[in-house]
Amino acid sequence: MLRNWFAVVGFSLVAVMNTTAYAKDLPDFTELAEKHGAEVVNISVTQNVHADASAMPFPGMEGDEQMQEFFKRFGIPGMPGQGAPQQDYKSQSLGSGFIISSDGYILTNAHVVNAADEVIVKLFDKREFKAKIIGVDKRTDVALVKIEATGLPKVNVGDPAKLKVGEWVAAIGSPFGLENTMTAGIVSAKGRALPQENFVPFIQTDVAINPGNSGGPLFNLAGEVVGINSQIYSRSGGSMGLSFSIPIDVAIDISNQLKASGKITRGWLGIAIQEITKELAESFGMKNTNGALVASVEKNGPADKGGLEAGDVITKFDGKAILTSADLPRAVGATKPGKVAAVEVLRKGAVKTLNMGVGEMPSETAETAQGNKPAPKAEANKIGLTLKELTPQQKKKLNGKNGLL
Repeated sequence: MLRNWFAVVGFSLVAVMNTTAYAKDLPDFTELAEKHGAEVVNISVTQNVHADASAMPFPGMEGDEQMQEFFKRFGIPGMPGQGAPQQDYKSQSLGSGFIISSDGYILTNAHVVNAADEVIVKLFDKREFKAKIIGVDKRTDVALVKIEATGLPKVNVGDPAKLKVGEWVAAIGSPFGLENTMTAGIVSAKGRALPQENFVPFIQTDVAINPGNSGGPLFNLAGEVVGINSQIYSRSGGSMGLSFSIPIDVAIDISNQLKASGKITRGWLGIAIQEITKELAESFGMKNTNGALVASVEKNGPADKGGLEAGDVITKFDGKAILTSADLPRAVGATKPGKVAAVEVLRKGAVKTLNMGVGEMPSETAETAQGNKPAPKAEANKIGLTLKELTPQQKKKLNGKNGLL
């Protein structure tokens, strides 16, 4: 009996020692939270909406922000009515952000502050400031705002290129309005391309990100910001372990341009591209699926003038290897307009190098403006929708098809 008792005690001691050793191997996020929590802010956005009363979710729901958000999130229009009076109401939403300079510059997502009539920034110490929107870039979902304050704690910026898949990361933000909430996980993948997101090589993580986390920072264990939490994949509206962050180097470059000029300048070739499948690679006599296939070339555009043809496979742009079609828009967009870039293509089995001048990408404002006149202010109709005809540029993207935006 005594021998058996010692055996049990010995086993218990080993188990305790193993548990202690295992705990030491786990990351400790307490220091990160204590040192860097004050660098994260809560952002409250108010938008004044002018619409038919019938376009409200339901009569009497004007002040119920949660119900408004529910109908907005799932795209449910209001109940149609006949001859309903015009009514003004305020739409409110919450997001996160972080301080990048001690004099009050703050990074967040474009979708958090875009079209806002008022932006209120709440600091860790509960002080509140009305913020000025310096600029937004919808293509990368990055926005820069400014508050009139000094001596603020600012984040340390890390290098996303040094991130490794499997590395621990943490997010701080305001999910569902719960300020300074920290969640943690690992880097699931890097350089992730998402549909309709051509200019951002997203960092994929399994960090719990929910509504209200948008615009908040993604930290590495050194307490450096490596990304801006921007999107999630979800079937429920909540976290499912698939979150996507904008690399901080992309965001800082955008913020510097917004700070300097209030707008973003990107390179442009005037082509439509598509991914190279295994079948296409075989038909072209290629050994792999690397590159971007040119589907069409815009007449008199930079690529057309530079000799690029539909059917060409771009394998290098300005010295950068193009491994997937998603690599090309990022490489071209990061190129200064006016630069002559060497473009290596595969054409009918032969490798050619074309030198072409890079144009400037048409701005979103230019695409939606009607001539030189400012676009009229849109108002929702009786079924709660705001519609407009497509511009020539938008029709071109749809191969000439008609429709309403």
